[in-house]
Amino acid sequence: MLKASDFKNQLENIVQYSAKKTYLLAVSGGADSMVLVHCFNDLGLQFQVAHINYKLRGKDSDRDQKVVEDFCKKNNIKFHLYEVSGKDEKPENSIQLWARELRYRFFYQIQEKENLDFLVTAHHLNDQLETFIINLSKAAGINGLSGIPANDNNILRPLLSFTKEEIYAFAKENHIEYREDLSNQKNDYLRNKIRNEIVPKLLETNDHFLENFKKSSLYLNQAKDFVQQQIQEVENRITIFNSSHKILSKEKLGKESDFVKFELLKKYGFNNEEEIPKIFKAENGSSFFSKDYQLIVDYDELVLKNNKMEAEEIKINNHENSEEGILLIEKFDFSKNQNTLNLENIIEIESINKSFEWEFDAEKLRFPLWLRRQKKGDEFYPVGFSGKKKVSKFFRDEKISILARQKIWLLTDSKNSVLGVIPYRQDRRNAGNEKSGYVLKIFNKK
Repeated sequence: MLKASDFKNQLENIVQYSAKKTYLLAVSGGADSMVLVHCFNDLGLQFQVAHINYKLRGKDSDRDQKVVEDFCKKNNIKFHLYEVSGKDEKPENSIQLWARELRYRFFYQIQEKENLDFLVTAHHLNDQLETFIINLSKAAGINGLSGIPANDNNILRPLLSFTKEEIYAFAKENHIEYREDLSNQKNDYLRNKIRNEIVPKLLETNDHFLENFKKSSLYLNQAKDFVQQQIQEVENRITIFNSSHKILSKEKLGKESDFVKFELLKKYGFNNEEEIPKIFKAENGSSFFSKDYQLIVDYDELVLKNNKMEAEEIKINNHENSEEGILLIEKFDFSKNQNTLNLENIIEIESINKSFEWEFDAEKLRFPLWLRRQKKGDEFYPVGFSGKKKVSKFFRDEKISILARQKIWLLTDSKNSVLGVIPYRQDRRNAGNEKSGYVLKIFNKK
């Protein structure tokens, strides 16, 4: 039997210092949401109420609104209403999806405007069972079978452990007025069909069915948490680089089970099981895209780039990607035998070993000198090698990731010739030696 003390304990289990928080309650006028607002009111919590009138059921929709609005007026609760009008185009199908998107957009706008900590909905244990069955039919995996979380990104569901029967009994005992949505009795939608036909038959099989289901749901959530912890440990073990982007060892991840591969890459939006094997068979340089990430296959590595972060970084550092690059030094001061330049505060050096020191014979250099990114066809004569080498091949040989290459600076002269790939290798043609009368020293030391 649902009691006010049970509700309070459940809320405190999912929110620390619940009495000090502020809430927006989504209240439809049904028994579950009216019990929810009644419990919040009795506990003296700081909350406001939001209601959507979809205008889908004529006068019944208006009566739902009146029940909620009257309760708020009687108890001096701030009430927010959204009435669907002609400007809100209803799709011919996917009404449920449209309604969900509309109400959550409305809820989040209120939360932001009123500075409210949590959004609260009235989902209960029967909703949890229906969701389980729906996800079971979709092969949703352990995350889907774990059902609706009690606290999901500050969306709270404190009634989730209570059955619909307990909620109705509480409403009757406390003389709580509510409205029945008769459209729920129709089997037009999958959830209604499960609610009206499948769930009643399941409940007939066992007097303790819902109680046992609640225990099973708890076990599944614990299993999910354990799996996620193990997946994170695998990710930590195979992560090669994790700063502006993430690089995973393709070889090490490839040795893991299909389940681990899927669960790990799903975190980055790659949740199509058929696509995962393609990633590991793809040619070097191949790209795969999710909503927020680009995955680049780079030899033995998988590079994960956050597209939003990348766009912001390009915006901030747009001047770095200009055609001419950054002017480093206009001319050499021949009144001194040695000129020095420390790049520490000029550019960000993209490398594990960020310290380097190069010396050039200033009389051989063609000033001014510039810093720029790699361009197609760039080549140089690296120290320690015979002959010349394309910069792109140098990157491949050094196993520098595709994304890391985009942030590496080249030192060039006035003729656009490459004098060095910072901080990896200097061009040997203009390198200084003991015979050099005038030396330009370029370095970066931490």
